[in-house]
Amino acid sequence: MAIGRALLAGLAGGAAGTTALNAVTYLDMAVRGRGTSSTPQDTVEAIATKAGWSIPGDQQTRENRDAGLGALIGILAGVGVGAALGVAQAAGWRPLLIIGGAAAGAGAMLATDAPMAMLGVSDPRTWSVKDWISDAVPHLAYGFVAAAVVRSIAPSEG
Repeated sequence: MAIGRALLAGLAGGAAGTTALNAVTYLDMAVRGRGTSSTPQDTVEAIATKAGWSIPGDQQTRENRDAGLGALIGILAGVGVGAALGVAQAAGWRPLLIIGGAAAGAGAMLATDAPMAMLGVSDPRTWSVKDWISDAVPHLAYGFVAAAVVRSIAPSEG
């Protein structure tokens, strides 16, 4: 498969997977009545602090910008992992959907949780089972949707 087509398939898969992750997250919030997580915007604040950057505006404006940037970082991570999945398929990695979906979900979870842990925003070692499930289920939804889209746009040859 041509690398360009695989990359586009991965980008589309990542975007679709990100939409699935958000849908599962918002459904969980609606069903359980839980609030939004502040970790994406806390991650933006930690990145800005480490980099010596100042987010402009008054406190409310900065919080709104942090929230928007946090969501954008999540989208970038999802599309990036999808792109990697497409390129991996072009390179010959064509696992069963359950394996590819689980791997993509784990990759997306790592792409979002590792920076939070490294920046001290959250410590996954302290998470409860419920916390892990709340994080893993949307990421698995991401992975299976992303992998299915990549396979459908750029199916294996032969």
